[in-house]
Amino acid sequence: MINIGDTAVSEQKVVETNAISSPEKKEESEAEKKSTSTKKSKGRSQSRGTARAKLTRENEEKEVSFFKENIYIVFVECETPGNVGFLARTMANFGLKNLVLINPPKLTNEAYYQATHGKYIVENAKIYKTLDEFYQSKRIDFKVASTGMAGGSYNLSRIPIKPEELGKSLNVSNKIAILFGREGDGLSNKEIDDCDICVSIPTDPTYPIMNISHAAAIIFYELFKNKHEYGVEGLNESTPLEKDYLLNDMKEIIDFLNIPEHKKKNGLKTFNNIISRAFITGREAHTFKGILRRVKNKLGEQ
Repeated sequence: MINIGDTAVSEQKVVETNAISSPEKKEESEAEKKSTSTKKSKGRSQSRGTARAKLTRENEEKEVSFFKENIYIVFVECETPGNVGFLARTMANFGLKNLVLINPPKLTNEAYYQATHGKYIVENAKIYKTLDEFYQSKRIDFKVASTGMAGGSYNLSRIPIKPEELGKSLNVSNKIAILFGREGDGLSNKEIDDCDICVSIPTDPTYPIMNISHAAAIIFYELFKNKHEYGVEGLNESTPLEKDYLLNDMKEIIDFLNIPEHKKKNGLKTFNNIISRAFITGREAHTFKGILRRVKNKLGEQ
């Protein structure tokens, strides 16, 4: 045997030879290599799949948390304690827990009885004297008015969307208030005007007004079934402040126009409706604001 450091005393030729493999053994060896490679590839793929599945689960859990924490169901000046209980029961069916009562009657045992397994929602309900007090207290980002009396194209405040559209578009990472009105009169025009959007359930015109808990169930279902589709990465809805900037810019543009005051008001309201129904992203709001600023500058030069 030749070791490292040995001195050759005569010319020697060392030839390394590989064992001659039969075709069968060669095929077995190649198959073994391929199997090992496949296992490694599958391992990497499974690892990536596990990571994606974990991320998906985490996102879903986050969406569920947002859904429960950020949606406030607001009952404005309800007339009977029993309807508070019915509404709380419906909320419990769909995982909602934030009940807000605006100037309610005294909550008697009937409210707790009708709530059944949603009794805890009535117990934890927050009570405010006015809507403005509630809005300021919770810093609500987006307000949704529900109505059984949808308006046509000339009633700008009551141009509605359907519950299905609301469920698909609502961004639950923001704080959202969904308003239900009085059993007899519903929400006032001013209360609807103050909201960003109006939702209405299509019903037979011979009897269009639904019981509040029935209407709530339809709306809650549409929100609930879409809760895993809300948080699209990179598509963050514009903030109330960004929308206010857009409205202020449009108001300044409209003020340049020589049109009657009531038409200016309607024009601004129409613009606000479009922005609210579109659920524009922060990036879209930023881009749109840049365009409106250039329009203002051009008008100012004239």
